[in-house]
Amino acid sequence: MNIGVDIRVLTDKEYSGVSWYTLDLLSAILAVDKEKQYFLYYNSFKDQSSRLPKFNQSNVKIYSTRFPNKIFYLLQKFLRWPKLDLTAIKPHLKIDVFWSPHINFSSFSKNCKKILTVYDLSFLLYPEFFSWRKNFWHRFLNFKKLIKNSDKIIAISENTKQDLIKISNISADKIVVVYPGVGKEFQPLPTGDLQKIKEKYNLPDKFILNIGSIEPRKNIAGLVRAFDVVADKLNDYYLVLAGGAGWKNKEIFSAITNAKNKDRIKILGYVDYKDRPALYNLATIFAYPSFYEGFGLPILEAMACGTPVITSDSSSLPEVAGDAAVLVDSNNEKALELAIIALTENEELRNSLIAKGLERVKLFTWKKSAKEYLRIFYE
Repeated sequence: MNIGVDIRVLTDKEYSGVSWYTLDLLSAILAVDKEKQYFLYYNSFKDQSSRLPKFNQSNVKIYSTRFPNKIFYLLQKFLRWPKLDLTAIKPHLKIDVFWSPHINFSSFSKNCKKILTVYDLSFLLYPEFFSWRKNFWHRFLNFKKLIKNSDKIIAISENTKQDLIKISNISADKIVVVYPGVGKEFQPLPTGDLQKIKEKYNLPDKFILNIGSIEPRKNIAGLVRAFDVVADKLNDYYLVLAGGAGWKNKEIFSAITNAKNKDRIKILGYVDYKDRPALYNLATIFAYPSFYEGFGLPILEAMACGTPVITSDSSSLPEVAGDAAVLVDSNNEKALELAIIALTENEELRNSLIAKGLERVKLFTWKKSAKEYLRIFYE
């Protein structure tokens, strides 16, 4: 069997959650499967091979097209050319199944089976969280046509599956839920391993951590305001925000600027992925009060590192967190304030959540995810 995989998200300079998902899952699939042939595709006017991760296996080949992206999008949109499964290394090669781990402009030959992974439908449910450019891109992409033309949809949560059924009117039989995994690098680390990261980012002894793009959907402005209220009572705590600048974030930075305790809010910007396990370990609390998530992998990463979690009671987050986190209404900043106070003052609650979190993450492994994908490829 020949399997095509769209790895365009792996050419990004700074990896997002989708990029890491694709890399971790693809690595797990290749670790399990040494027999089927994998053809990894990307498009770029410039050669991006040096930026791509190394897949040193005999059953893996990388191929590409060399169009400027804007021209490529137009060719895909209006001419349905080139067919991504027909541009592989050998002209006579037939790709049986093509997996797209992200929504993007794509066209395929008639006989190629198509699998599409969908993370969330925030761009349809909450367009106000996105810039006009992002909203235009999503409309131009025509998401509903993409999923209609796919043979199988993989949703990363039951919540995303139900959103797909409601919004897109497709049969539930076409959608399979496959949960992401948590990397083995996310684990409790010895104190000695943490000191370098603490010094690298000049971190305080006690802090509340948030990891994610600085954008409205993540409810970071609400977290900043809630922290500002409780900061006077928790006079030795800081708020640390780690993540690249997203879009429509003026309100967030305004909330930081106007906070009376703004000197105790640290913005780290985009951080190296290899530093994230240490950041979770160093944090006293991980706060992720997002308005909407397709899955919310950072809350599991924090749990795996032995850090108690506060997250929202909406979208997929209760499905992922189970009883191993404090759940709050993302629209209720007072509830967020009380949750922060509870986790800083109640040692018994902290220890209980840490223990439950370490058990919870055992349900989510990349190996399990990989085996589910392989089953779908065969099917």
